[in-house]
Amino acid sequence: MTTLDTTPQSAAAWTPDAERLAALRRMKRLATGLLVLAAIVFAVAFALQDRYPWLGYVRAAAEGAMVGAIADWFAVTALFRHPLGLRIPHTAIIPTRKDEIGRTLGAFVELEFLSDDVVLGKLRSMGVARRLGEWLREPANAGRLTDEAAVAARAALTLLGDEDVEDVIERLARRHLFAPDWGPTIGRLGSELVAAGQHRHAVDAFVEQAEAWLEANPDALGRMVSARLPRWLPGIVDRFVDDRTHREALGFIRAVRDDPEHPLRLAVDAYLRELTDRLQHDQAMIARVEALKVDLLESPRVREFAAEAWASLKSTLDEALDDPASALREGLRQAVLEFGTRLADDPVLQSKADAWMTDAAAYLVRTYRHDIAGVISETVERWDPREATDKIEVQVGRDLQFIRINGTVVGALAGLAIFSIATGLHALLG
Repeated sequence: MTTLDTTPQSAAAWTPDAERLAALRRMKRLATGLLVLAAIVFAVAFALQDRYPWLGYVRAAAEGAMVGAIADWFAVTALFRHPLGLRIPHTAIIPTRKDEIGRTLGAFVELEFLSDDVVLGKLRSMGVARRLGEWLREPANAGRLTDEAAVAARAALTLLGDEDVEDVIERLARRHLFAPDWGPTIGRLGSELVAAGQHRHAVDAFVEQAEAWLEANPDALGRMVSARLPRWLPGIVDRFVDDRTHREALGFIRAVRDDPEHPLRLAVDAYLRELTDRLQHDQAMIARVEALKVDLLESPRVREFAAEAWASLKSTLDEALDDPASALREGLRQAVLEFGTRLADDPVLQSKADAWMTDAAAYLVRTYRHDIAGVISETVERWDPREATDKIEVQVGRDLQFIRINGTVVGALAGLAIFSIATGLHALLG
């Protein structure tokens, strides 16, 4: 008695909706079959009740079954369409009031399912942090998460425009490296290093290199001195001067190396203390450093540095993300495993994580629940009335057919009861 698109579908196209549609057809056939059966029984009993009086009870039951079946068929059909195509008032409720139903459903979801009490209560009872920790500390899950993160990171690297990233690096360099005054900053850092004696490592390295050079080139320094002697001096004098100069220079360097309080070291300490102080307080020195900074800032090397830095970083990251055995991905896997273990075993961390997730969920629910619920009403509004009717009937129509079946059975019992009572009263009063 109802129409619904029941076009056969192939096995390849079989879906949960197709399964529900098949179940709906079966229930419709069963409910309609009971009505037809009641009509046949009624016709037979009506025709033979004069010969067999007891068939009056059967006729009454069949009559009640037909009334109940037809009434409930009308009620169920009126939800989805006009019964028999007749535009009776308050029929085809779903297609004619589709938009209102969508808005009502959206409001119901917003108020009953997305309320603070429901969402936050569910989150608090779930122990999300502990479950997440137990999931993350499984090596297979940690590896899967790492692989997915690597794919996402590589996609992000592909989407990033090189020129845009280079612009960002250049702007950051200009803002954070070139905007502050260099002199006072270098002076403060230098004074701390000098006060801590860190500069002495550099002095030691310089002295060691000078000693090694003198030992490897014994004649180099002497020749520079003897070359300035008068040419009329004998060659033996030149060799003596060369040898003496080399030995004196080597001895001086070794003395500096072995004596932490050597006058040269003390002179270097004093010079660096004075230099760092001037860098902080001498305006002329600060101006000289700033002039140097401006020259460097205007150099095209800044842009080249940004391009080289990004190219190197991008290439390194791309190779590391592409290699499952790379140190980056292995380190990320270990970090996920360690975090998952801590989250699963540390009640304090679980409490903090649960509180953070609960607060985040509360913010999202309060801010976006109207928009989330609005998706329901907007989706229903976009549906074609026939499409909406078919969708809803496929989902709930099978259960509604039980109303028709129950109506048939209850109608039969009611008809039998009414006829029996009426017959009994007639017999008593007659």
